[in-house]
Amino acid sequence: MAQTHAPRLAFVIPAYNEEKLIGQCLEAIGRELDRSKVAAEVVVVNNASVDRTAEIAASYDFVKVVDETKKGLVHARNAGFNATTAELVANIDADTMLPEGWIDTVIAEFEKDDQLVALSGPYHYYDLPMHKRALVKIFYGASYLIYLINRFVLKVGSMIQGGNFVFTRTAWTKAGGYDLSITFYGEDTDIAVRLSRIGKVKWTFGLPMLTSGRRLAEEGVFRTGWIYVVNFFWVTFFGKPRTAEYSDVRPDAEKKK
Repeated sequence: MAQTHAPRLAFVIPAYNEEKLIGQCLEAIGRELDRSKVAAEVVVVNNASVDRTAEIAASYDFVKVVDETKKGLVHARNAGFNATTAELVANIDADTMLPEGWIDTVIAEFEKDDQLVALSGPYHYYDLPMHKRALVKIFYGASYLIYLINRFVLKVGSMIQGGNFVFTRTAWTKAGGYDLSITFYGEDTDIAVRLSRIGKVKWTFGLPMLTSGRRLAEEGVFRTGWIYVVNFFWVTFFGKPRTAEYSDVRPDAEKKK
């Protein structure tokens, strides 16, 4: 997949022990790039993995692998950002898969509004049972109402779904870049709050992302949702996440340590 033009879009993909899922993530990106004909950079950040994550990622000729030995989602996103040059930077996760048309939606949204600095959308959990997916839809409905209130009424921020968001390099640089004191929870809200001071941060159901529901399956929909809600409000109104500890949902890879 040779790129003959300057990249318009960059993908940053943090990956810690993701040998089982990184392949399908990159296959989906490859299909979208072939279909859309958009010139893009694809960077996988090998974040202290002890499995074949880096090897698998490097087997794709359109992928650049960057090593970040300091473990943590925010450190990995920061390393990936620094390794790219495109103005539009898509931040996705190694257990996600781009649906057809995802790139078209991103390009169209930024082209029609020069005040837009970030765009995000929901997850579709392809491997969860129907009743759990129904609970997630209820959660998103409530979250969307909160997003509208925070963005348009209180004007204290916006909403970003970690693992499914795109921002402009110019705006993120102006915002000061990543807060490396954040370990996991609250990083997406921190991004949304700080970017909303610079321009428009839009959340739309028109930008879905397929992803694994492994965290929800292991920790429970209600427990996981509650943790995210608490940290959303904590970062929005107090500037820092409430929860510092988090677990890696990698049962097979963890055994290799």
